[in-house]
Amino acid sequence: MNDKRVTVNNRKRKRRKRNFFLLILAVIFVVFSSIFGYAYLQYRSALSGSKADAGDSEQQSDTEFHGVKDRFGNINVLLMGVDSRGEENSRSDSIMIAQYNQDTETPKIVSIMRDSYVNIPGYGMNKINAAEAFGGPELVRKTIKENFDIDIQYYAQIDFKGFTKVIDKVFPDGINVDVEKDMSKNIDVSLSQGEQNLHGKELLGYVRFRHDAESDFGRVKRQQKVLGILADDIISFHGITHLPQMVGTIQPFIDTNVENRLILSIATSIIKDDSKIETFRIPIEDGYRNSRVLIGTANAAVLELDLEKNRQALNDFLNTD
Repeated sequence: MNDKRVTVNNRKRKRRKRNFFLLILAVIFVVFSSIFGYAYLQYRSALSGSKADAGDSEQQSDTEFHGVKDRFGNINVLLMGVDSRGEENSRSDSIMIAQYNQDTETPKIVSIMRDSYVNIPGYGMNKINAAEAFGGPELVRKTIKENFDIDIQYYAQIDFKGFTKVIDKVFPDGINVDVEKDMSKNIDVSLSQGEQNLHGKELLGYVRFRHDAESDFGRVKRQQKVLGILADDIISFHGITHLPQMVGTIQPFIDTNVENRLILSIATSIIKDDSKIETFRIPIEDGYRNSRVLIGTANAAVLELDLEKNRQALNDFLNTD
């Protein structure tokens, strides 16, 4: 009789434990469903609002691009800022390679100066920014592969109008920048020297300014500086919980083949680890000379590269920890 009671009590205890375990699982499921549901609603709400604001700036994702996976396992993204101004075949105003090393969780940015004189497959020697006008992001990818032996799997490009709208929507109070000198020539805004909050159009003018002693070299420095500030602001003020909303906000303005889940995954890792972006520039300091060459009928100013030296330096930067 006592043995039967013990058996019944044991069964009751096991049943209570099992029910308690199921209750814990249910709570976990509800919590995670709420989090992901909230994140999805954030994303959809921001996406709908941005699509309405984008109008004719909304980017379509039918661009030809045959990305190739990096042989070292890194995620490489071709970033391009396009000076469209209503023209169908526009040159790239800025060309960058963004890399994320999944093992070390290290983000890197390489700026390739637009006047770099390289061989464009099928078109011969020209400034590298002409590749966008000749054949879009796919030809830019092929040009980088041929000249620098870097495989690129993804691309993202944005035009001037899209850039200003993204900055104003994601950072409505502006971006705090220490402007190093007065700037106004050919940038459609007037900027005074000193620390200040720049909104979309002003920030675009700042990263495009080139009419000083440093010319395009100074512009590349400012572009990399602003990328660092944007990354820090996103980490400080937006955080992981606001990432879905931010992705939904910027999506209509950017033409890209990067999946949203990959953007969120990388951004989450960078924010969690407070990763600092490492930057690099092509051409390297002792790897070029200023020159003039005939391109069509124009006597064009170009950067003639020591191609082997730049290729080696770029591969060393991207493919070493």
